[in-house]
Amino acid sequence: MMKIVIVGGTGFVGQQVIPLIGHKDVELVLAGRDPEKLRLLFPGVTVCGYDDLVEASRSADLFVNLAVVNNDSQATEEEYRAVNVTFMQELYGKAQSAGAKVFCQFSTFIVGRSSQATPYGKTKAEAEEWLAGKRDLPVIIMRIAAVAGDNKLRGKLAILNKLPAFLRLSALHFLSALRPVVRPGDVADSLFWAARNRAHGTVFVSSRQIGNWVYGLGKFCLDIGFALAVLILLWWLLLFAYFAVRFSSQGPGLFIQDRVGLDGRVFQCYKFRTMQVGTPQRGTHELRGTSLTPIGAFLRKTKIDELPQIINLLMRNMSLVGPRPCLPMQTLLIEERKKLGVLRVLPGITGLSQLRGIDMSTPVELAKSDAEYIALRTLPYDIKMVLLTFLGKGFGDPAQRTSD
Repeated sequence: MMKIVIVGGTGFVGQQVIPLIGHKDVELVLAGRDPEKLRLLFPGVTVCGYDDLVEASRSADLFVNLAVVNNDSQATEEEYRAVNVTFMQELYGKAQSAGAKVFCQFSTFIVGRSSQATPYGKTKAEAEEWLAGKRDLPVIIMRIAAVAGDNKLRGKLAILNKLPAFLRLSALHFLSALRPVVRPGDVADSLFWAARNRAHGTVFVSSRQIGNWVYGLGKFCLDIGFALAVLILLWWLLLFAYFAVRFSSQGPGLFIQDRVGLDGRVFQCYKFRTMQVGTPQRGTHELRGTSLTPIGAFLRKTKIDELPQIINLLMRNMSLVGPRPCLPMQTLLIEERKKLGVLRVLPGITGLSQLRGIDMSTPVELAKSDAEYIALRTLPYDIKMVLLTFLGKGFGDPAQRTSD
């Protein structure tokens, strides 16, 4: 049986998520300064005060800190720090004394951004920095998007409460296509995942646009619109590149390679051939620069070699923005992506990891970066990825960086 301890469950997030956690396979313990209030809110759940917290948390699989002074509170910076930093440090010590297996610190997407200048953002960042130096008890920091409760919305989403109930869901889909949100069930699932896997590090938690028809329609239009624009405006460049490859070195003009896509299914990815015929089927980071053809180096540098992937866009086995599809032989990366849910979305021609210069030579880091993109993705974010790609952002092509 899994044991989860939660501190600070009387807030909005706790009241939305805790009812989804307690079931026969979970021993749930709630702690707070007012145990009676916890009993009224969550009848039938084991509760305790802070004095009894260490004993009640013995051998917990996950110790969760939800206690926080929120961003919309009228509090001084000292009051923010007292709860968001000092009290968190005390809880970490109690979790360590209790022999908990993982300490889970809740945070938000805004930490680390410009709003860090606010007392809330500043103190939450201080808490994360303090936890980053801890090694004795593994720490997972969950940065969650704005929580969209089933019956009530808070923060910037609260404006939707004014709408009639029958319009609220559609309005939420429109809004979440522009700004990430998370459902209580997604938060609960993330807690189960962290407890089962004894996860550590920083994870971003959102609803990942799963089931959002507005985002899905917008992404479809972006993909198909881009593919048609290339066909209509750059047909001459496609022909020129094809014949330049075909007649400058032995071999076909197109390079067709098996890649791993949605739900782990293998599909054929199309590119202009940039390597000599007979080059081994490996990840680009494993290939020597001498494998490139003379025209291939130019095509890679200018990204023209990627243009035939409009075929994949039209076939809907790739998207314009998403995790870069890997080779079937890259089993470690596939397993890491499967573990983090990366394979639940279409792979992309470009994406966050490419722009960061993270390639398949570091599969664990790559899978985490891919998962972060999926949590953060919105229509404006995808458009930003495309624009940054056209501006040449990123660290370039590993095959071109590899020397003899």
